Amino acid sequence: MFLTCMETVTKELVSWMRGHESSVFSISVHASGRYAITTSSDTAQLWDLDTFQRKRKLNILQSVGIQKVFFLPLSNTILSCFKDNSIFAWECDTLSCKYQLPAPPESSSVLYKVFAVTRDGRILAAGGKSNHLHLWCLEAKQLFRIIQMPTKVRAIRHLEFLPDSFDAGSNQVLGVLSQDGIMRFVNIQTCKLLFEIGSLDEGISSSVISPHERYIASIMENGSLNIYSVQALTQEINKPPPPLVKVIEDLPKSKLNSGGLKMKVTSGRVQRPAKSRENKIQARILKQDLTGNFENKENEVSDGLNKKRLQILLKGYGEYPTKYRMFIWRSLLQLPENHTAFSSLVDKGVHVAFLNLQKKYPIKSRKLLRVLQRTLSALAHWSAIFSDTPYLPLLAFPFVKLFQNNQLICFEVVATLIINWCQHWFEYFPNPPINILSMIENVLAFHDKELLQHFIDHDITSQLYAWPLLETVFSEVLTREEWLKLFDNVFSNHPSFLLMTVVAYNTCSRAPLLSCSLRDDFEYFFHHRNNLDISVVIREVYHLMDTTPTDIHPNGKLDAFVALTKGQYPVFNQYPKFIVDYQTRERERIRNDELDFLRERQMVEDMQAEVDQQRVEDEAWYQKQELLRKAEETRREMLLQEEEKMVQQRQRLASVKRELRAKEMQLQDATRRRFLKLQQDQREMELRRLNDEIERKVHMRDQEIATTAKDLEMRHLELESQKRLYEKNLIRNQEAVAKEMREDADTYRRKVDLEEHMFHKLIEAGQTQNQKTQKWEEAKEKDFHLKSEKKASALSDASRKWFLEKELDDALEHAEHPYNTVPRCQSGQAASGYVPRTSQLKDSSEVDSSTHISLNQRRVQWDTMEQDLMERVRNLRQRLTAQARNRCRTPHLLAT
Repeated sequence: MFLTCMETVTKELVSWMRGHESSVFSISVHASGRYAITTSSDTAQLWDLDTFQRKRKLNILQSVGIQKVFFLPLSNTILSCFKDNSIFAWECDTLSCKYQLPAPPESSSVLYKVFAVTRDGRILAAGGKSNHLHLWCLEAKQLFRIIQMPTKVRAIRHLEFLPDSFDAGSNQVLGVLSQDGIMRFVNIQTCKLLFEIGSLDEGISSSVISPHERYIASIMENGSLNIYSVQALTQEINKPPPPLVKVIEDLPKSKLNSGGLKMKVTSGRVQRPAKSRENKIQARILKQDLTGNFENKENEVSDGLNKKRLQILLKGYGEYPTKYRMFIWRSLLQLPENHTAFSSLVDKGVHVAFLNLQKKYPIKSRKLLRVLQRTLSALAHWSAIFSDTPYLPLLAFPFVKLFQNNQLICFEVVATLIINWCQHWFEYFPNPPINILSMIENVLAFHDKELLQHFIDHDITSQLYAWPLLETVFSEVLTREEWLKLFDNVFSNHPSFLLMTVVAYNTCSRAPLLSCSLRDDFEYFFHHRNNLDISVVIREVYHLMDTTPTDIHPNGKLDAFVALTKGQYPVFNQYPKFIVDYQTRERERIRNDELDFLRERQMVEDMQAEVDQQRVEDEAWYQKQELLRKAEETRREMLLQEEEKMVQQRQRLASVKRELRAKEMQLQDATRRRFLKLQQDQREMELRRLNDEIERKVHMRDQEIATTAKDLEMRHLELESQKRLYEKNLIRNQEAVAKEMREDADTYRRKVDLEEHMFHKLIEAGQTQNQKTQKWEEAKEKDFHLKSEKKASALSDASRKWFLEKELDDALEHAEHPYNTVPRCQSGQAASGYVPRTSQLKDSSEVDSSTHISLNQRRVQWDTMEQDLMERVRNLRQRLTAQARNRCRTPHLLAT
């Protein structure tokens, strides 16, 4: 045998270490990482990991054998444990023996197989094929405590302390993996079971805890790997675990001896033997988590509660405090907690009647289904009638759901309920309890005849309005809180309280029940939740308990409360045994017949399988012979084909030679043609190069032409802008001329008006004597005068308009053809107006000066024409005035 050392980073082989002749089952590495101890069944070897050389070898007798050799944490001590329970401590450097632990007491002899040491190296835990754990104090070198594990634990397979960052290495929680695959974690000081992982269905094969106490890795028996969170597990510590851990004895530090070690510890308080005050040891009790879930307090035990005081408290508040409800229930029901008896029932396994429970009652939670199956199986093993009771799962399910973390308490609560509150239920088995239902019907008839008559009228019996409530213990019609409140009162009173609750539920629901007329409506009502206040129902139950007559009161027909016996459970035979036995015999007969049928069918199937196998083999042999024959024929055909292929191949070779010669000639011809084509391509390339040069020159010429055209367009745009500038200046000059003409016309009109006004005054002064006779003449004179002025004004306006239009046309013509004509007043030019094209391009200053000269000349002409016009108007007025005077001198002419 050999060991391999690997590099974790590069994953490369570092060294081989040979020396063991048998398989190595333990490797321990020193805290410094320099040394390692490997252990096999016959030897232990110390290795130097720096040189990978063996330093020392421990040889022992074959009859003794080695269990484990390992380094103690934080020290240079090697601890060697042998099969004869001897434990030695050795110095690592000198390998000298430091001490030997004494032999354990004979009263608790354990063959050590597994060991665990706290992180500070002070406490050694050892266990083996027993349910006892030995705790050794390595400083005092004495056995100071023996812990007895549950009776289910018959052997301990692995021990490991749970690290804690705040205990300075003095680990207090020890993980114990037993043969049933469950790893239980126990506080070695308080000796209390904290939590457990694994189950009977999913057992643990091996487990290891991370150094930083965060996770627990477990390899399950089914091959899977489970990772548990230590933080999540420790939060569940205060949930009620079963009191399965018994502490045996605690030895005071001042007097460590092997006698008087045993001590008993219950689940809540540690009991120690009577000792002197100076020898008392204070035990630390695990602090309860007050913020946790207090519903599952079923492990709390109390013998000092008074039932009367509890009833007074219950009537005052209507229910028990949620924090202490389970504690009070256990006290009221006086549960014996028979661990051994319950374990014997559970060890019998799942009862055959409940193997297929999940088919009839599909429950989503697998854990809840397993607990229900185990509880029902334990009840069936306790009494045979429960294997045939169809309503037992309905009766037990609410308690199983409530006590799913403690199956012992769950079983005993259900058993106590059956013995006391289910009295006389099985006398008419397998029919419903007619006697119990008759009691309920008598009470209902006394308190509510109308409701009972309504039931009778609609053919509703007590099996419909009472039995569904009893067989499900009201779990179908009440919520969780209502159900807990109801059973606070049920467990606190006489067993007849439950029957009275059925009557009260009906009477409190009389209004909806009286409105029902169909049987389906009644069935639905008693199998579903209804709008009903449970407090009102409970008050009604107490009222019925007090007001019901004695002759019909169930109190007189039911026995008082009887608790389960301690040690062993009582025999339950309150049922027609012959019916159950008959059903059992019939079921056994049917099972045997079914087994016989299955065996016969299996035999027939085996024979049929053999016949089929023989037929298949025969067919395979014939097929093989046929294949061999066909293969032989195929081989002959293949030989003939090969010969034909040889002939054809020779012919193909000859043809290939001819083809090669032809291809050679073709290649020579192709080479010549390729050379000629290459020369032709070179000539074509030169031609294309010349064509490209020609196209480039043409392109350059086109670009020059395009550039010249763009320059001409720019010159045209400049001329257009000059034209618009000249037009603007002409319009401005015309507006100035028009303004001056309007001012002159206004001045002239005012002058004419003044002359006319003076003229009229002279006429009035000369004609004072003939005013009356000359009024008509004056009117005509004015009219004539006005008409004359209008004509003169129209003539003046027409001439002025003609002149302006003529001037505007000349200006526009000049603006449109500024370079094609020459101003008329320009000296040295022909009057025709056209000049050569080269002489048309003048400087802009010369054009502006010539235009200005032309406008001045037109202004002079306009003034001359206006003076002529004014002169004509003046002469016309003078003639009109002379005529008017002549008319004034000859009035008789006016009369004619």
